Amino acid sequence: MFHARPPRSELVRHAGLSYFPLAFVARLPFAMMTVGVLTLVVAERGSVTLGGLNSACAGIGTALAGPLLGAAADRLGQRRVLVPVGLANAALLGAFPFVVGSSAPDLAVLALSVLIGVTAPQISPMSRTRLVGIVRRAVRADRRDKVLDGTMAYESAADETVFVVGPFLVGLLATALAPWLAIAGAALLTLVFVTWFALHPTGRLVPAASSAAEAQAPARELARFPLLTVVAGALGIGFFFGATLTSLTGFLADDGDGGRAGLLYGVMGVGSAVLALGSAALPARFSLRARWLAFGSLLVAAAVAYACARSVPGLVFALALLGCGIGPTLVTQYSLAAKLSPAGRSATTMTMLGSAVVVGQAVSSAVTGAVVDRLGSGTALVLPALTAAFVLAAGLAHAMSAPRRPVTA
Repeated sequence: MFHARPPRSELVRHAGLSYFPLAFVARLPFAMMTVGVLTLVVAERGSVTLGGLNSACAGIGTALAGPLLGAAADRLGQRRVLVPVGLANAALLGAFPFVVGSSAPDLAVLALSVLIGVTAPQISPMSRTRLVGIVRRAVRADRRDKVLDGTMAYESAADETVFVVGPFLVGLLATALAPWLAIAGAALLTLVFVTWFALHPTGRLVPAASSAAEAQAPARELARFPLLTVVAGALGIGFFFGATLTSLTGFLADDGDGGRAGLLYGVMGVGSAVLALGSAALPARFSLRARWLAFGSLLVAAAVAYACARSVPGLVFALALLGCGIGPTLVTQYSLAAKLSPAGRSATTMTMLGSAVVVGQAVSSAVTGAVVDRLGSGTALVLPALTAAFVLAAGLAHAMSAPRRPVTA
């Protein structure tokens, strides 16, 4: 995905061509974290319930610390935050297989999962913040909105790809070699690529504390209802990801073919990434709020088809339709967040959305896994439709709360 052409040549010129593959690889550990923790705990301790709890704890840690890390980056600059946080996260990930495989109590494993989530370097929102800063500084005013929309489309497509590739890598390494290898690989990627990303020249573009404090809006501006509806929509996207992957795995596992879940899930990811990139070509008169409602409705319809599917071909067709809805919806949410972000709070806003996606995915994976175990995979296939309805409801709440003048793309 990172070989796709970034949105505008001005952005490439100021960020550097190497920035885009670097930012892509650096966000992989974040996508591998919750699934890797779940897989390793289940393999070593033999408890799906404990594995789901650890995955949820990692997500809760991310939710607690993500916005705080974003606020620190807004004030101190990304380098001062990402370097120590990335090193701490790499160390914790490296220690996790030893703790899980030891005689340590379950409570100690849960506490370590929380710490892994707390120190998770959220590269996606940090990358968006850097690129938005470049657009606002380096692009002419008459082209700024168009370039910004393309930038959000590219970043969302990269996220879509990462959230498909990450779980796929975890499953591949756990199946072909050993469950602990996925977590060890995430630790190594964090140590090398997160540190590299932190030290990249674009990291200097984040304002220092002295200049940021003068222009920084008060923290209460982050609690404005229109922005909170966007965060709620991102949480719904996380719910959707977790429910879809887990229910798909459970359905295929009934026939002893659960290993194919990552491949089928990729059908949705490919379509989602392509449509996310294509959303940059939509006309400006198709406002962001209208896009959320339109593509959110498509997501609900496709999720209903997914819930009704009882064969692999039916699931593949539904997953392809789901990709057409989820990609543009995620792009729209991040574009709205970039426009609604209070002054000087860009990193905080982006990490709020990034944390919401990961928390939603972790919690939904745990809940969906419990539904599969207790009520069966057929019942679990309905859950993505409920999460898609949550995403659409958040879009309706945003449309009703926003000013009457439409937010153009």
